[in-house]
Amino acid sequence: MKKLLRSIEINAPVESVYEFLTTPSNLPSIWPSLVAVTNVERKADGTHSFDWTYKMAGMHFHGHAKPVEVKPNRLVVTHNDEGIPSTFRWTYEPKGAGTHLTVEVEYSLPTPIIGRIAEAVMAKMNERELEVLLANAKSTLESARRAQPAAPAVAH
Repeated sequence: MKKLLRSIEINAPVESVYEFLTTPSNLPSIWPSLVAVTNVERKADGTHSFDWTYKMAGMHFHGHAKPVEVKPNRLVVTHNDEGIPSTFRWTYEPKGAGTHLTVEVEYSLPTPIIGRIAEAVMAKMNERELEVLLANAKSTLESARRAQPAAPAVAH
């Protein structure tokens, strides 16, 4: 099992960051190797399960993400059994007017398919992928915040 841990500060409210990242259809726009998200199913508690297609080492892997723990605007843990077995733990912490986002990933590479030599290379690529994912989330969410019109002044 491989493990990754990365954090980033995003100048956007926790609620906005949480809403964006828990909407599966948004993920391919910020996640470089996430090719597709399909069969999104919204649960009664507001969480989502979905099918995904991910490209790694020129191969496409297919899986299904399902929430296993959710604390709105604070924590989402999703698990994938198929494709690339993995668990993602997304932690959202308010920091001033912004958000401190931490992502922990535990995953198993399909070593019989990619081979032992490629495994080390793929692990390094996955580290970079997570960094790019977080940088893209930051850029997207902060751009959206800057694009929002300011609240009108209240006359006395």
